[in-house]
Amino acid sequence: MFSKILIANRGEIAVRIIRACKELGINTVAVYSEADKNSFHLELADETVCIGKAPPHESYLNISSIISAAEITDSEAIHPGYGFLAENPYFAEVCESCGIKFIGPSAENMRLMGDKVKARETVSKAGLSLIPGSKKVLASKEEAVSLAKKLSYPVILKAKAGGGGRGMRICHSDVRLVSAFMNAQAEAELAFGDSQIYMEKFLERPRHIEVQIAADNYGNVIHLGERDCSIQRRHQKLIEEAPSPALNNKLRANLGEMVSKVIKDIHYTSVGTVEFLLDNEHFYFIEMNTRIQVEHPVTEEITGVDLVKLQISMAAGEKLKIKQNEISFEGTAIECRINAEDSENNFIPSAGRIEFCYFPGGKDVRVDTHVYAGYTVPPNYDSLIAKIITKGKTRKETLQKMDRALGELLIEPNKTTVSFCRKIINDSDFRRGIYNTDFLKKFISREEE
Repeated sequence: MFSKILIANRGEIAVRIIRACKELGINTVAVYSEADKNSFHLELADETVCIGKAPPHESYLNISSIISAAEITDSEAIHPGYGFLAENPYFAEVCESCGIKFIGPSAENMRLMGDKVKARETVSKAGLSLIPGSKKVLASKEEAVSLAKKLSYPVILKAKAGGGGRGMRICHSDVRLVSAFMNAQAEAELAFGDSQIYMEKFLERPRHIEVQIAADNYGNVIHLGERDCSIQRRHQKLIEEAPSPALNNKLRANLGEMVSKVIKDIHYTSVGTVEFLLDNEHFYFIEMNTRIQVEHPVTEEITGVDLVKLQISMAAGEKLKIKQNEISFEGTAIECRINAEDSENNFIPSAGRIEFCYFPGGKDVRVDTHVYAGYTVPPNYDSLIAKIITKGKTRKETLQKMDRALGELLIEPNKTTVSFCRKIINDSDFRRGIYNTDFLKKFISREEE
């Protein structure tokens, strides 16, 4: 096992990783930008190193600064968290060349699954179904229009690299496609340094289902069930739950077996998530995320498996200590992402000082956060400031606990998505588990009427 790990990230995920390291008896190094000099993860770490100014490319995306911090602190490994450099194969290669273990999959794995076009081709050969679309990146607007006519509208443009909804545009006509093509390319270039895009037929009302997997260096693979991430705004997830109310045991078992086979076929190692769209009981592969997910807590709550500890132990060369038939799924769990955004004003970011905050507690309520009274939410990064997770024996019980927890949560004077999340979980359709990726768009329209 490692003796010291550097966490190349910030916010709640940095706190989450440090906690896992403490429980494993591992010393930690927290890096930070000048904007994060008062972040809570610095208080928890054994050592801290400032790696640059507020802009991400001068700090959390600055590979040379992060490697230097690891070297001067004698860190054996680097945990990238999610976002920033978490799915950057070049960063993984630099770590390895410097004798520092990258806690994640191999650079080869990341390149294969990070290239959405190659990933589609690979999993298709392994037996997963694909949404009809381009077999290669689109070379021009004219090629895009020609393909869209063959697929029939609506279609969706997607960035070849990256994720998180960036570089994605839904198009219902030739005119919209032509204008969206360059915008999608520009956004993909800005977000991922790669402007290449491809196209898929757009499914209008599917569920977004993802499967959590873990694979060690010895060919052992397990899946830890699915999560339903259909509640999204502009392809950004807001509420996630496990298990999905849309799946029965047969669908669940078949999906898990298919995913495990693919993971073995590509010789993947570490934790990861394979994502699908579910349409009329048919699963279509969309992408794989080669990192820990924001929504990993709901899987932890229903399986009892600490995914971050598991990720670290496998990176240290340990074998999986749990077999597939030993994994039990108990109850349900739900997560609400609390963002510093004004949900009543087009979700504009709400940076600034938090004067007062109170987080909920009680049985089966988990809070993952890095903020506190007196903390200033910087405008430079993602707006996520907390995750509230509840669990229960039944979905109804889990939702009741979430309603109670959100009712207790206070963050002032900043605008947050707390009340918005509470309205969603009390919506009659959501309560019955009847929702899809189009739910939030319609929900917001009703709220504005």
